[in-house]
Amino acid sequence: MRRSLPLSRIRSESRFFSLGIMLSRIRSESPAADRNSLRKLQMYPMRRRDGLSPVRRLVVHAAGPVLAFLASGWALGASPEAVFGAKGVVASRSPIASEVGAAVLRRGGNAVDAAVATGFALAVTHPSAGNLGGGGFMLIRMADGTLAANDHREKAPAAAFREMFQDDQGNVIDGLSTASHLAVGVPGSVEGLLSALEKYGTLARHDVIEPAVRLAREGFALPRDLARSLAARQAAFAQHPASAAVFAKDDGTPYGAGEVFRQPDLAASLERVLEHGRTGFYDGETADLIVAEMQRGGGFINHADLAGYRSVWREPIRGSYRGHDIISMPPPSSGGVLLVQMLNMLEPYDIGAMGFGSAAAMHHVIEAERRAYADRAEHLGDADFHPVPVTQLIDKAYAQRRFSDFNPQRASRSDAVGAGAVPPPESPDTTHVSVIDKDGNAVAFTTTLNLGYGSKIVAAGTGILLNNEMDDFSAKDDSPNAFGLLGGDANAIEPGKRMLSSMTPTLVVKDGGILLVTGSPGGSTIITTVLQVVMNLIDHGMDLSDAVGRPRFHHQWQPDRVMVEPLGFSPDTLAILKAWGHEQFVPLPFGRGIGDANSALRASGGFHGMSDPRNAGGAVGVDLLDSPRGGS
Repeated sequence: MRRSLPLSRIRSESRFFSLGIMLSRIRSESPAADRNSLRKLQMYPMRRRDGLSPVRRLVVHAAGPVLAFLASGWALGASPEAVFGAKGVVASRSPIASEVGAAVLRRGGNAVDAAVATGFALAVTHPSAGNLGGGGFMLIRMADGTLAANDHREKAPAAAFREMFQDDQGNVIDGLSTASHLAVGVPGSVEGLLSALEKYGTLARHDVIEPAVRLAREGFALPRDLARSLAARQAAFAQHPASAAVFAKDDGTPYGAGEVFRQPDLAASLERVLEHGRTGFYDGETADLIVAEMQRGGGFINHADLAGYRSVWREPIRGSYRGHDIISMPPPSSGGVLLVQMLNMLEPYDIGAMGFGSAAAMHHVIEAERRAYADRAEHLGDADFHPVPVTQLIDKAYAQRRFSDFNPQRASRSDAVGAGAVPPPESPDTTHVSVIDKDGNAVAFTTTLNLGYGSKIVAAGTGILLNNEMDDFSAKDDSPNAFGLLGGDANAIEPGKRMLSSMTPTLVVKDGGILLVTGSPGGSTIITTVLQVVMNLIDHGMDLSDAVGRPRFHHQWQPDRVMVEPLGFSPDTLAILKAWGHEQFVPLPFGRGIGDANSALRASGGFHGMSDPRNAGGAVGVDLLDSPRGGS
């Protein structure tokens, strides 16, 4: 797959200098160039799919390849190409893990086999989010139309209680829910992956886990982005000797790019799962080591919590949008409900005619996001513990009532937008995998430790990083979590309860067959990332490269502000939005983006795979199958 321009192609400092001048002119000249037409552009300021001002468009086309390097290939709309696979495709945050999944497809495994193998490999090659010590959701659609949703979200241990992160005065104790042993929920990843393999896979455990064992034991050359990530967190790892032993060299210095990174303890933990299945993690030596770590740091997880953990097969959320079936995760994920709810609000409006990146299109989406996230805070939680009005929230009539106060040229105020009254009941560091196989079986799989590297605590002797998912509960009513999200009774801490999530693995079906597989990390921005990928494809008619690569924005009700990607939207568009009452825009730092939507799409003669250009992932296409099918 073509990636951002390598350093060797940048010929001189003078070129950087001239580009700097050009970029400064975008800021200084674009508003002036558009000033005379600003009033005429209030509803449809661009009428161009790219949403760029004339000056910015000239710069993009004149210097696109270099700007693609400077902005990781996405900030100004220059997206890398998607890969093609005639027999299937795997897209993930790690090129190594994607190749593991693709190798499974080549050997004749199906999409579930490949997703499970990729998931175990990500625990080795992408430790900030890939994991054995976290949890996630897997959404499956078999070629015959069978749908399944596996919930392997972490659970609160039996000793957890509602006020566990508050002091004697009822104040939330800073850091306790994110950086302590109390922050760790009972892990679900191993149980979920094995359950999916047993129910819908075709290969043996050995075939899908052995590649991860080998990667952990033999090591791999550390990619530059992972080396930087590990180096930036050395102080946090140093607080825990077992973590430092894994993520720093014997002399205490961080691993550098290109050095071989081996994880022998993690290899041994993976091998126990390979040999013994779920008991190789939830009982026996690994369980003993996790419980010992909990006792050492004052955590709550005990042997009974681990032995009693089970993933749950749930009924997926289903909706429709402009003739497409939208399939996503139910609670305790809030993603599927909010995605369908927002699409229902927006369906009556011709978003495509407004143009990508126009003030009108952005305004409609922001206002839908505002209302949906207000409902999230009030109504969403673990449906096994709290009645969640799913049917009502995803009803099209409810969506239109919810959006009935929408003003096409005036922003609502979040403090005046409460949760909707429903009828009576009828880390930025998560990671996502999308897989389609030759038969059209499809898997959307999102997994996480919550914040990057979770609690930063490795259970000594296991090599396993432990999550800090307890922060995703509401530590106190109306007290925000690490992503600024609010919650109440529906997401309060209770023993055995699953915490609310924003993970949104999603499938789009058209004409009876899979069309799109997508999902993303990003905490509270996950849902809006998936929303924009789906709308880019359906409303704006984009190919997969552009649907994933185009600039993004995000609003989540509270705090009342709009996050925008740097250099992503023209100054005149932002000026119009401010005039309409969107007062606070928060540009992300240059080089940072919203989401990481690794996606797969059905195409003529095969499938396209796209690793989000905001990060150093990789998609791998499969063109030939091995014959005969062999083992790992």
